[in-house]
Amino acid sequence: MKNWTEKAIEKFLALSAGITILTTLGILWVLFSESIDFFSEISILSFLTDKEWNPANEQNPKYGVLVLLSGTLLTTSIAVCLAVPIGLVIAVFLREYASDKIRRILKPLLELLAAVPTVVYGYFALAVLTPFLRMLLPDLPLFNALSAGIVMSIMILPIISSLSEDALNAVPKSLREASYGLGATTLQTAFRVVVPSASSGIMVSIILGISRAIGETMIVVMAAGTKPQLTFNPLESVMTITTYMAETASGDVEFGSLRYKSIFAVGMALFVFTFILNSISFYIKRRFHAQYE
Repeated sequence: MKNWTEKAIEKFLALSAGITILTTLGILWVLFSESIDFFSEISILSFLTDKEWNPANEQNPKYGVLVLLSGTLLTTSIAVCLAVPIGLVIAVFLREYASDKIRRILKPLLELLAAVPTVVYGYFALAVLTPFLRMLLPDLPLFNALSAGIVMSIMILPIISSLSEDALNAVPKSLREASYGLGATTLQTAFRVVVPSASSGIMVSIILGISRAIGETMIVVMAAGTKPQLTFNPLESVMTITTYMAETASGDVEFGSLRYKSIFAVGMALFVFTFILNSISFYIKRRFHAQYE
């Protein structure tokens, strides 16, 4: 009976893994097949190097993905620059300073931020954060990359802080004791011994946070705007890859048209970008585990 149960569970898990792989391959096939049709009319070179994005121009449409990529990188960079130091400080506090009682209370509360729907974050950026920033910067437009980036940093903060705290927790206790034995303070031990030892795990959390920010849609749609322009000024309105995909897919674009196919082309670009980041994360994580085996 026991062997039969174990075999049934093993087959169920194998089936689940197979469904996951087939789903991924199906997504890839859809993106690739539709992208091939798009690149049969628009050259890959112009798609990657053109500095203008204007698919609405029927006479001379422009499909320079650099415009969308710059908006994506701008909002993501703002989010990461804010979330990484704050998340790391929170992780160090929870692991090295907070008592077990405080840690059991604060960590679940922090992780609740990950359960907040992104549309709520978008409304918060549009109705609360942007009006506040416009009090400080009167010329700030209603839709801007700065508001979107700040709110996205709040969204990815639980990912970075929680995974970093787990990485700090994996550092052997003997390293801490050796540091204290040499007369180091808690602060010196935390940032000169524990954090460097957990650097691989911290890097994984940062890369996963970046991937999450790159793929975000609702916050950038509602806060960053829909103006495609090649800029790295956070005080201007920008359009990201996900914004364009959401706007075009929900609009009155003719099925099978070149503009419709462009959704899959930019989707493929986004997939490749996030795949590279996740592969780097997996590689670092594997080295991190091998380090302590």
